[in-house]
Amino acid sequence: MNRKIIFLIIVAALGYFVDIYDLVLFGVVKNESLISILPNASKQEISDTGKFLFNMQMLGMLIGGILWGILGDKKGRIKVLFGSILLYSTANLANAFVTDVPSYAVIRVIAGIGLAGELGAGITLVSEMMSKETRGYGTMIIVTFGALGAVVASLVGSKGEAIGECLLELTAIDFANWQIAYIIGGSMGLLLLLMRVGTFESGFFTEAKDNHHIKKGDLKLIFFNRNNLVKYLHCISIGIPIWFVIGLLIMNSQNDFGPLLGLTDIENGKAVMYAYIGLSFGDLLSGILSQVLKSRKKVVVLYLVFSGILTIYFLFFAKEYQQLNADAYYFLCFLLGTGTGYWAIFVTIAAEQFGTNIRSTAANTIPNFVRGSVNLIMMFFGLLLAFVSTGVAALIVGVFFILLALFSINQLKETFGKDLNYTEELM
Repeated sequence: MNRKIIFLIIVAALGYFVDIYDLVLFGVVKNESLISILPNASKQEISDTGKFLFNMQMLGMLIGGILWGILGDKKGRIKVLFGSILLYSTANLANAFVTDVPSYAVIRVIAGIGLAGELGAGITLVSEMMSKETRGYGTMIIVTFGALGAVVASLVGSKGEAIGECLLELTAIDFANWQIAYIIGGSMGLLLLLMRVGTFESGFFTEAKDNHHIKKGDLKLIFFNRNNLVKYLHCISIGIPIWFVIGLLIMNSQNDFGPLLGLTDIENGKAVMYAYIGLSFGDLLSGILSQVLKSRKKVVVLYLVFSGILTIYFLFFAKEYQQLNADAYYFLCFLLGTGTGYWAIFVTIAAEQFGTNIRSTAANTIPNFVRGSVNLIMMFFGLLLAFVSTGVAALIVGVFFILLALFSINQLKETFGKDLNYTEELM
């Protein structure tokens, strides 16, 4: 592995670290920031506004996934890496100074658009630059390190006082914790932007770009090609259980699943932090397993089965068989996160399923549609709550999406060691 590829992996890993930091940060600081902006609002108003702003961020990510995906196939993966980080970094710096909800909403949409481009472009570029036998290690490093951005977001969001004191001395402005967290995220992104000078474009893309007869970044290559459309939908299905665990079980720990297990002192920020530590460990393990077994599919199946068993234990047996306290709950969050640690393999599978002229579009849109599926998951969960208990509703949702993912991974061809130097055509 030459120095240029090592540098590319480091830059992509740092980029995903900042991306995840910013993605998770809103969930960590939303209450504190909204209480500051809306000092007279009730708890219900704060909660409703937080959900609205989260939906705005997810809307931005859905738009951004399509935008950056197409740009990556038409203009190059490197341009996406520069453009996306510039957009979400400046948005997060601006977010530190919002004073009203409409401004907050607009900035979350802009930040969401920027955040959507980072992972897909990085995974696509590294997959195309490395050998077909070793590219799994590259994508594993990116996601394993990047997932730790969520841990830093949780720590900075809750304990930014020391940094605040330094900023007070430098600027004479007394920043709140949530403002400091946004400033750090934006600043890290802009510093990383400077590091990206010197990265180079994929040879596969350069070859395809020079051939003017090849359609690039054309959504018709996915949606009007039956085989590609079926593969695309299966890829999305594989990733949804990850956001069932993170988006439903973990991010609703404080209000729903902590109380379900008899605990009233659970904090969402800590639950997210421990889950992402687990996710990082899980991605490291799944990447190594994939290389040892020479299979992506087998590893995904193992993780889905483990995730399903752990979900059942968490919802129905943990309270019965464990002396549950906050520490034990956070350890369960770590295990649940570990079970979702096939994110790197999932995105790699998405990139490997499609040709060079549509690969960036697939690798950018599929993860962002999976992230957007959290709204579908929450709606499904909310409908079931009218008929069954919280635990049963969560179980039905989880079992449904895990079984769907198992079916989908069985329908896809194995892509380990697949030659990626080919293009797609309309059929």
